Amino acid sequence: MKKIALFLNGEKPENIPELGNYAGVYSVDGAFHYLQALHIKPDLIVGDFDSIEQLPEDIKHIHTPDQSFTDFEKALKIIISQGYKCVDIFAANGLEQDHFLGNMSTALKYKKQLNLTFYDDRQVYYFIKKYTVIEDVKDKMISLFPFPKAKNITSRGLKYPLNKSKTNMKKNKIGTRNIAIEEKVTIKFSKGNLLLFIARN
Repeated sequence: MKKIALFLNGEKPENIPELGNYAGVYSVDGAFHYLQALHIKPDLIVGDFDSIEQLPEDIKHIHTPDQSFTDFEKALKIIISQGYKCVDIFAANGLEQDHFLGNMSTALKYKKQLNLTFYDDRQVYYFIKKYTVIEDVKDKMISLFPFPKAKNITSRGLKYPLNKSKTNMKKNKIGTRNIAIEEKVTIKFSKGNLLLFIARN
């Protein structure tokens, strides 16, 4: 399935995959500066362009001035309109953590329409389905974070297994900093939303 690589205006990523494997490389306007410094030319720039003094003439851009939505959400709306279903997202965290939480809220809003996977230099993370299998993760740190809660979580392959557990941000019952003891980890839950974080090293 064809994927879009989308760069947001968070902490500049150091580990960027081969972008030639993507159907398109998109950038919100604030991310354009670090992409330019990394000699990466996006196929499309989206945003209100308040942080770009002069738009490059050789790159397609879509002006989205509506302040009711973040540049991230505007970019997702455009990606949906183009018929894509899978998006790898870079630089969603760092710099300003309120933006990170806002990005997660946006991802939650669109998780039924798009397969969204976030990458930073330390972790891969995404909202998981109610039955999820991840592979090739032995010895990696795994965290499960409710957003804001999840029920009846059961896991296999983790050092500290979960058995019909409940997680809740409000009550500080979360499942962070676990370790995969098998190459394959299985996670099931019945209700709510779970963010899965997988260490990249």
